[in-house]
Amino acid sequence: MRLISWNVNGVRAAARKGLLEWMSKESPDVLCLQETKASPDQLPEELTDPKGYQVSWDWPKLKKGYSGVATFTKKAPLDQSRGMGVEKFDQEGRTLVTVYPEFTLLNVYFPNGKKNEERLKYKMDFYAAFLKTLSRLRAEGTKNLVICGDVNTAHKDIDLARPKENRKVSGFLPQECAWLDELLADGFIDTFREFEKGGGHYSWWDMQSRARERNVGWRIDYFFISQSLRPHLKDAFILPEVLGSDHCPVGIELSF
Repeated sequence: MRLISWNVNGVRAAARKGLLEWMSKESPDVLCLQETKASPDQLPEELTDPKGYQVSWDWPKLKKGYSGVATFTKKAPLDQSRGMGVEKFDQEGRTLVTVYPEFTLLNVYFPNGKKNEERLKYKMDFYAAFLKTLSRLRAEGTKNLVICGDVNTAHKDIDLARPKENRKVSGFLPQECAWLDELLADGFIDTFREFEKGGGHYSWWDMQSRARERNVGWRIDYFFISQSLRPHLKDAFILPEVLGSDHCPVGIELSF
C-alpha cells in the first residue's frame, strides 16, 4: 500500500494547479490532505466524488476557508470518524480517523503556534490531547497505528536548514521538539528517518522568501507508525519536485 500525505494549502487552489491529474498519475492507495480550507458543499464533484476513490472530510465548524483535512482511499475503510472527542479542537476540523484491516490511520493537521502565545498554548494542548487519543485507541485494542500530516514542528537540527536562527521560533521550540521525543518514546517510528539519516530533506519552504529555490526549508510533515508495523514498512519518501503548495507530499509504502 502506498500512502501519501500533503498539506495542499487550499484544495481548490491545488485542484486548479493539477492536483487531480497528479493524483491520477501517482495513484496512491490512500491520499491524506491537510489545510484543505473548504467543506464538501463548497467543492466540485470531481473532488467530492473522485474516480476510483472514496473521500471523507473534516472541516472547521466556526470559520470558513481555514484548516480542514480530507482522506481519499481506494479501498473503503471499515470505519471512519472525525475529531478526537474534544470540542475546542474538533471545531477546527483537524482530524480524520479511518480504519482498515491492517491498521488505523490518523490524518491530522496539527495547529500552528507562530501567531501568538494563545495559539502556541492551543497547539501544545492539542498535542497533549492527541497523545491521550492514541492511548485511548490502544486501550480499546488498536495495535497498528499510522499517523500522518503536517505536525508544524521540525524535530531535530537536521530537520531544518537554519536551526540556530529558529530556536526561539514556534515550530522549533524546545517544548514542541520534546513532544515529538515523547511521541517516539511512546512507541512510534519516524518512518523517513528509518531510510534517510542525512540532512537537506524538507517538506515546507517559505514562499515569500523564495526559500524553495534555495532549499532553505523545514521537515514538518511526517508519517509515524507503531513499532508493530515496522516489519511491513518498505519505504518512506519526500516528493520535493511536486509543486502546487508551500509544502510537498510525503509518503510511505507498507506491504502486507
